Amino acid sequence: MSDVNGALRVLSPVTGTAMSLETVPDPVFSQSMVGPGLAVHPEPGQEGGQESRQTAVAPITGTLVKLHPHAFVVMAPDARRGVLVHLGIDTVQLAGEGFTLLAEEGTEVVAGAPVIEWSPGSVASLGKPSVVPVVALDASADTLSEHVDGAVTSGEDLFVWT
Repeated sequence: MSDVNGALRVLSPVTGTAMSLETVPDPVFSQSMVGPGLAVHPEPGQEGGQESRQTAVAPITGTLVKLHPHAFVVMAPDARRGVLVHLGIDTVQLAGEGFTLLAEEGTEVVAGAPVIEWSPGSVASLGKPSVVPVVALDASADTLSEHVDGAVTSGEDLFVWT
């Protein structure tokens, strides 16, 4: 969702606690090597004794240019700004186990549309951090504002990219 001034509102893809990227146990994210953003530490949750699953949603409206079981990139309609969502750290090593794709690469998505279903608790039980980096690719840190710090629900504003 873009405002008239060109600001891009980036939504939280999952429910959890928004924190600085510096809290992510991976230098690619914690040192903002691919861009600035925030991390969302998801609630693992339990439902009736079973691990509850979360649906990760598109953080912006645009084209789903990359889609893997553990990560995806949505490119804004202006084709200048892309947002990376990475579900957990080192989750590529899980080879898709525990992740269900709900969209297809190359398709148009609206902000808040379901993209991947996963279980943060299962990821954590396999010894992988379940933190979710949300990165404004190739942006400079001074272009992000109005960020959330604390509890956030999937589909709520996470930060604004100007």
